[in-house]
Amino acid sequence: MNLTPAPKFSWQVLLRHGVQNFAINTLIAVVLWASSPHSHFDVQWVYSLAIGLSIWLIIDNGRFVLDRDSPIGWPRGWKGLALVAFGIVVGCVLGTLIGDAYAHQQSWERIFASGESAAMVFLMSFAIGGVISYHYYVRGKSEFYQAELAAIQGHAAEAQLKLLQSQLEPHMLFNTLANLRMLINNDPARATQMLDRLIAYLRATLSASRATSHPLSAEFERLGDYLELMAVRMGPRLRYSLELPNELETLSVPPLLLQPLVENSIKHGLEPSVAGGSIRVQAQRVGATLVLTVSDTGVGLGDAPLQEAGFGLTQVRERLATAYGPAAAIDLMNNGPAGALARIVIPLKS
Repeated sequence: MNLTPAPKFSWQVLLRHGVQNFAINTLIAVVLWASSPHSHFDVQWVYSLAIGLSIWLIIDNGRFVLDRDSPIGWPRGWKGLALVAFGIVVGCVLGTLIGDAYAHQQSWERIFASGESAAMVFLMSFAIGGVISYHYYVRGKSEFYQAELAAIQGHAAEAQLKLLQSQLEPHMLFNTLANLRMLINNDPARATQMLDRLIAYLRATLSASRATSHPLSAEFERLGDYLELMAVRMGPRLRYSLELPNELETLSVPPLLLQPLVENSIKHGLEPSVAGGSIRVQAQRVGATLVLTVSDTGVGLGDAPLQEAGFGLTQVRERLATAYGPAAAIDLMNNGPAGALARIVIPLKS
């Protein structure tokens, strides 16, 4: 089964092909005129254009009529050969008649006066038609294989993103359940409140489709639910702010892109601090990039930088590489005067 749809007729493509064939047939007319200095250039030009463009129009349009579902934009099997033969013969006859009308002469008697002249005319016609046909056939196959490769790479990237997402969601859930277990014995009321938040969060999360991307506004909404969930457990030790400009809300990002960074801020930054701290999640457009930052006022990186540690950070790097390749980046640094800051840079589609 083909992953890419069959090419469709396009007026823009037809016009571009027409300009190309016009230039090629004009060049042929110049060569013929230069080899016959006693001939009139305008006559040679009209004959060349009439024959060449007639052959091209029949072949270029006929390939969509004969086999609309061909994945390479060229009729399969005997239809392709029949189109070439028909286009060359009919185009040659039609173009010659147009040239005769312009030059006010009868070419057929002169052409068939000798076998050599007839052979020359048909040889040139077959050369033109053959070149045109071969060009569309090879170009169609090249574009088809390029599209197939892009589709396969896209499916592979989608599968990789879904795999990473399936790993991140249980990781977050297990962490939350572990926190909930601690509260059940120490503070049953807060445990109940946290359980209610968890149920609401899971309902919103599981009701969403398993897509490989969603609007940035949805990412921030899920962060808000998660931080509210964590606020039940940490109380006043956790403060947070989410800053998403209206014009960036519809930008597409992979799901659960920022949540692992927020989890790291809580686990490695705020929880080790007796006083807790604050988390700030911010989205900005900087030139042709989207910059996402997660900063905290916790204990900071200390002597053990987290660039190479932590399940969440590793998954975020892999998801960025899968979705954007080397064009995206993530950095982790100290956040003065205290805490850590993670910055994601994503290219914006032009």
